[in-house]
Order: sequence, then C-alpha cells, then structure tokens
Amino acid sequence: MGSSIDALPRPDAALLRLGAALKVAGYRFTTVTPATHERVNRRPGNTFGHSLTDVLGWSRPFRPDAVSGEVVALLDAAGALRRDGDVWRSMIRVSSYDNELFVHSAFPPDAPDAVFFGPDTHRTVDAALAHLAGRTVAPGRVADVGSGSGAVAVAVAKRVARSDVLAVDVNPTAVRYARLNAALAGTTNVEARRSDLLGDVAGNFDLIVANPPFMIDPECRAYRDGGGPHGHDVPMAVIGTAVHRLAPGGSLVLFSGTGITGGRDPLLAAAADRLAGTGLRWTYREVDPDVYSENLDGPAYAHAERIALAVLTATRTREDR
Repeated sequence: MGSSIDALPRPDAALLRLGAALKVAGYRFTTVTPATHERVNRRPGNTFGHSLTDVLGWSRPFRPDAVSGEVVALLDAAGALRRDGDVWRSMIRVSSYDNELFVHSAFPPDAPDAVFFGPDTHRTVDAALAHLAGRTVAPGRVADVGSGSGAVAVAVAKRVARSDVLAVDVNPTAVRYARLNAALAGTTNVEARRSDLLGDVAGNFDLIVANPPFMIDPECRAYRDGGGPHGHDVPMAVIGTAVHRLAPGGSLVLFSGTGITGGRDPLLAAAADRLAGTGLRWTYREVDPDVYSENLDGPAYAHAERIALAVLTATRTREDR
C-alpha cells in the first residue's frame, strides 16, 4: 500500500498511515450515542486523555506525552491536531466495527460538515447484511446513499466482491472519509462520490441502502436534521429516489427513525402514501421501540411519546420493466 499512499495528498496519506498503525496496535473503540459519550466524559478522571482510545475514541483533550510521537506526527500531518498550549485534541475519531476501522468526526460533531458514526451505523449495516443474506441473486450495482463514513459500502463490498458499490454523500468531508475508509479496509470495489441522493450519478441500482438524517433538530445540523415537521423529508426523498432508480429485482433498505404520537407512526403513514401505486413490494418493521429518549425533554419532540427506529424494505419485481 506504500506507493499508492505516497500518491495521495499529504493529509489523506497521513490518515491512512494512522489507520494502518492503529490496526497493528490492535486499536478498538465502539462509538456510542452523543448522550452516552457526554455522560462518560463528565465522569471524574475523564477530563484528559491518557490512551489511544481516550484520544481517538472519546475525543478527550490530552497532554503531548499521552500517546506516541508517531500518532501525534500523523495527526499533525493530517491537519487533525488542534493545539492549545500544552493541551491538544484530535479533530477526528476512529471507530471499530466489522473488523475494520473507520475515520469520522471528533466529538462533539457540531461542525456543518460533521461525519457521524455511531449505533445507528451498526444497525444500518446489520439491516443491509440481513437483506443481502436473504437474496438469491447478488446485487451487481449498489448505492450507499448518504454514506457518511462509508461503513455500509465497505461492509457490502466485503461480502459481494463482484459488485460495484457507490458511496454517495452531499458532504465533501464524508466523501473523503468514505474513500479513505474503503482504502483502509482494502475494498477496491467501492467508489466514493459527491451526490445529492442519486441526483449526480447515472443508472439504476440493484440495491440502495440509506440511513438518512431523521431527527427533528432545532439546530438544523446536516448529519442529524431530517427536515419537515416530523424529520421525515430526507427519508421520504430517499424513498422517492428509489422508486425511480431501482433496477428490476432491486431493493431499497431504509433505516430511519420516527416520533410516535398517540400510537401513530407518521413515517409509516407517509411511506405508505408514497409507495402506493408504485408496484414496489414493501415491508416495514420497528427494530427498536424506544431510543434517544433525552430528546423527549425538548420542544422538538414535546408531541411524541417515544422515538422508534424502523427498517423499510421495498423491492421492484423482476417483471417490472
């Protein structure tokens, strides 16, 4: 990988070298929800980082001698090291999942171009792989829409080596990280490109997977805010895109969330309206009935009794041409 790394821009080459060094060191870190992350970091003794996972996982500020000089030099070369006197901070996080490492944004992910990775990433990958396991024909062309770190694209590409997997995101930082993470995983059949949904790429797809923003976010953070009164504008746009871009026999796997009000699921209702008359066969199921409960204390979810997670799968029949 050395000669190919040398051809990259210096910051990208440094991040790949950092990832390779972390693999050799046996680095592992499971990224939690922002609420859990904040709680753990508030505990006594967690103000400063003293290890690789403290610095690159928990995003704790650290003294220069907390990690090796190699790690510091690579973070510096990547433009991912912020210095404030003798207190430094990594501007990236590195998470482990599916025996791979993924670079994404440091905590808190408040920047407009923040790239999020967390429990919903795991859930989306699991939903995509479960769908793949149930298919009789491997998908030839796959799109990971709103790919973020590229975790879904990498996981699918590892299992279906002959597929062409496209990781698309409107966020250029996400495209960069997805490209680097695919290279770090050695998945040569992943291409990362900037696109608003599938608007900037051509052709149809045998599999479309998406975990779009779905929260009602008063701060309108791009990685989190789904848009509209229920946070469903982006998920519904994904469904609309799939209606037009699925090949015969192709499927959409959409992982999303929804605020349940009076026992009513507004995402399910909206999806049913959008898919009516399309000829797509679809299923919808709650996969977790109660998540992100801290949001119920704010005005955005004052109407909701719970926030649930759901997976929608829609498939075009092979006869539908």
